[in-house]
Order: sequence, then structure tokens, then C-alpha cells
Amino acid sequence: MSSPRPLHLGAFMRPVSIHTGAWRYPGAWRDANFNFIRLKYLAQRLEQGRFDAFFMADHLAVLNMPVEALQRSHTVTSFEPFTLLSALAQHTTHLGLVATASTTYDEPFHIARRFASLDHLSGGRAGWNIVTTSNPDSARNFGREEHAAHADRYARAREFYDVVTGLWDSWADDAFVRDADSGIFFDRDKLHVLDHKGPQLSVRGPLHIARPVQGWPVIVQAGASEPGRQLAAETAEVVFAGHGTLEEGRRFYADVKGRMRAIGRDPAHLKILPGAFVVVADSVDEARAIRARLDGLVHYESAIASLSVALGVDASRFDPKGPLPAELPETNQSKSGRERVLSLARREKLTVRQLAQRLGGYGGLAFVGTAKTIADAMQQWIEEDGSDGFNVMFPWLPGGLDAFVDLVVPELQARGLLRREYEGTTLRDNLGLPRPVNRFFA
Repeated sequence: MSSPRPLHLGAFMRPVSIHTGAWRYPGAWRDANFNFIRLKYLAQRLEQGRFDAFFMADHLAVLNMPVEALQRSHTVTSFEPFTLLSALAQHTTHLGLVATASTTYDEPFHIARRFASLDHLSGGRAGWNIVTTSNPDSARNFGREEHAAHADRYARAREFYDVVTGLWDSWADDAFVRDADSGIFFDRDKLHVLDHKGPQLSVRGPLHIARPVQGWPVIVQAGASEPGRQLAAETAEVVFAGHGTLEEGRRFYADVKGRMRAIGRDPAHLKILPGAFVVVADSVDEARAIRARLDGLVHYESAIASLSVALGVDASRFDPKGPLPAELPETNQSKSGRERVLSLARREKLTVRQLAQRLGGYGGLAFVGTAKTIADAMQQWIEEDGSDGFNVMFPWLPGGLDAFVDLVVPELQARGLLRREYEGTTLRDNLGLPRPVNRFFA
């Protein structure tokens, strides 16, 4: 078999593993969240494995779960992403550096300036993961008593995108002439003042930093709700999706790429990368044993709290031996995340306890097996238009990441699915994305 197109790999880092039991696994680096030496090693190994990007997921509040569960989580705290990624930029040369930044609890000028700075510091490797923020506890960290409604968050996000990208276009690429003889540092005719006044945002500009190396940092989005799909079709260049089956992935892939065609965007200019939890070993049985041991390290208090967060309701009051209730109240949580959980419960007929245990570890798409079986599965997703690659989640660090780079990467490369060398120096080069034309200085 041969793949019709290359496979792209992101690494979901928080800044370490998403699995609740990962820090307890034998050999795991328990202090990696705040140990820069360890994080530098992980980033450099990802680059050795020719990954497209290190994705730094971020939160604006501690996870909204009881402290009895929270005390068991290794992701309760982490570095501020721009600080960490700016430091990692100095120890890598090709790896993309993608950070989460909220359109609900930040301002466009801040976001535009930070990402432009990261793009310059990294030589063109920055990516912005646009989120509207699902954790309602974030509101109280920003002087608000209530979380904004789902529809209102997405309306603001759409306008926010227009403002940020407009600010990145404040300067023509050749605006800075730096003519010592005439004393002219920049050409004032190549400076644009945005002066945006919209329904929710008012931003004058201009941004006081040169246009980013990539024109714009790569636009990344997660979320599969109806507003999320439309926002992705209109704005995103990478989508971090969450699908448990190939059939779900194919439907999402066709839907979003179809929406792009309908508005005149080239579907090739969007890469859809579902999250994939990968456990690799020398045999399938060994890999399954690793997964079982890892999942067994998740305490039930943590598991049921994770389920409560995903559903937006207190799951501890449900019968652990029975199925989820047929009717659950609507909430202001992430709608796509909630639907993934409900779909998993229905598909596998899980009890509340079983579902919680899965969610407490990782309940989404998982490839558990040998390098060959994992490569087979990834290749099938590419060939059947289920994705353009994967946002890989590692079972524990550094062992899970090392195993992927040492075993799965060579198998993918041998099949011609994964690059042996990077295509260029920027994240856009390596993803095969065009550099945006400056809307004011075309």
C-alpha cells in the first residue's frame, strides 16, 4: 500500500502526558511539568522523530473537580505556554511550537503581540490554538461571576480572529527600510492602522512588532460542535479533532472540508489531526498489558471527577454499576467533548464506573499494539480520508515518547508516510500551508 499524501504528527503536551495515571507509571518523570531540562529533552526527541509540532495545551483555572480528585492530577499546574515555548525555541530548529490562547479571557492585542513575538523568536514556527475556554471556573479568575454562553463565546472568537490577523498585517513585509543615510527606519506608507470597531471588540492598532515570519502563525483549532466546525472551515489551518472511530473521523473530515469548498477555501489548506493515544510494544499483548497497568493507576475519585467535567454534571450521584441516565441536563460545557463521551458510552455499552475509568485515563481514539499494527491503523485513516495525521498523546514520559520515536517513526518512514527530513524551516513549510497574503499590502 502507498499513501496518497504525507502523514503529519503533532504531539499533545500539557506539557506532559494527558493520562491521569502517567506520572505513577514505573520510570515516569514525575516532575516533568516544571523541569525544563526534561521538557527540553522531550522537545528534542520529537524533533528527532520529525514531528510537526509540540502542542502546549493550557488552562486558565485548575480543573473544575473536587480537591479529592484534583490532588491526584499531575496536570493541576504547568508553565505559562509562551514562556515555555520561547525557551524551547532556543533548543530546537524545526519543531513547530503551538500554544493555546483563549478568545474569551484575553484581548486580541495581547494575543497578536505574543504570537508574533514567538514566531520571530523561533524563526517562523509558532501556531495559535484558538479556544473559547470550556472550564466555567475560568470566569472567576477574570473578574466575572458567570462563564459566557457557548454561542456568545464563538461569536466573539470569530471577530477575535479577524482582529488578530488584521493586527499581524499592520506592517508590509518590506516596511522596515532602515536607511541610515536618510535616517528613515520604516516606510510610513507601509504601515496600516486597523481601527477595528465591531459588535464585541474595539481595537485601534497598529501592532508594534514587524509582521510575523510566517505572515501569520499557523491557525489551529479544536472542537467539533456546529459553531466549531464552521469556525474551522472559515479560519483554521489545523484542526485537533477528537474521534473515537474511523467512521466518525471520515464524517467530520468530509463535513469540514466540504464547508471549506462551499466558501471558496482550498481543502488542502487545512490539516485535520485527531488526537490518538498511542501505546507501542514488541507484541500486541505486551502493549495491551501496558495500557491495562496504566489505566489501573487511575483512582476512582479522579475517574468520576473527570467524567463529571466532561459531562458538565455531577456524575458521582449516578449508579456506578449502571449505564448513564438516558436524559442529562444541558450545560455550558464543551458540547463536542460531551458528545464524544456519550457516543463512547453508547458504542461500548459502558457502565458509569467503566466510563469513568476510561475518561480518567484517556477515553478517545487509541492505537495499542506493535509498530506495524499502529502504522497499519494510521495508514488506513490517511487512505480512507479520516485524517491528515494525528495529534499523538503518549502514555507516560519519557518512555512512551521514546518508544514511539524508536519504533513507530521508522515504520512510518519505511512506508513513505512520514518525512525523513523536514521540508523547510517554518511550521507552514512543513505542513504544506501557504504564507498568507497581507490583506492591506497585497
